[in-house]
Amino acid sequence: MRVLVTEDDDDIRVAVASALRGAGFAVDAVADLPDADMAVHVNAYDCAVFDRMLPAGDSLRYVSGKRAAGWPVPVLFLTARDSVADRVAGLRHGGDDYLVKPFAMVELIARVGSLCRRNAAGAPSVLRCADVELDPARHEVRRAGVLLTLTRTEFAVLERMMSTPGQPVARAELIRHGWDEMADPASNVLDVLIAQLRRKLRPPSVIETVRGIGYRISR
Repeated sequence: MRVLVTEDDDDIRVAVASALRGAGFAVDAVADLPDADMAVHVNAYDCAVFDRMLPAGDSLRYVSGKRAAGWPVPVLFLTARDSVADRVAGLRHGGDDYLVKPFAMVELIARVGSLCRRNAAGAPSVLRCADVELDPARHEVRRAGVLLTLTRTEFAVLERMMSTPGQPVARAELIRHGWDEMADPASNVLDVLIAQLRRKLRPPSVIETVRGIGYRISR
């Protein structure tokens, strides 16, 4: 699952991004609203974390405008403003959750995970390819009825392939969906992950290599 973090304090931004990555999330971390807006236009996110007060202004106004345009991504506001009025304003203007600084990193991770699951609940109930079933809301994968244990990244890559069964998915697209801006497209991280997926899904393999393009999953 991919998360956008927008925070102008360098120490907090690095700490939050590091903690979320350590919990298995793909994270894009930026310092201000213009960079966040560019990231939102380029990438699909499962959750976004915004500091309220940024150099370019109050992120509440930005999120409110995005909501009016139909942007559905769940938003968690981080802020030093702890009054009831501030919390209510954040929720009324497009926020889904509100966490006051200073905060415990374990709580932030739990809240982001909850918002990501809520977002997944709006996805198709179950994706099916051959005898493989993937449930986005429950974050579960089964083959022939047997529950499998996948990492967040393995789940994300498999979900992307299963969303377009039988169609090749480019390597760059799979990397973009499963990792964040820190991933090196020239590395073999995707090949290693596909090998792990094939092993966990067990033979016969439903993941096919499409030379010169990427991978696809059988219908």
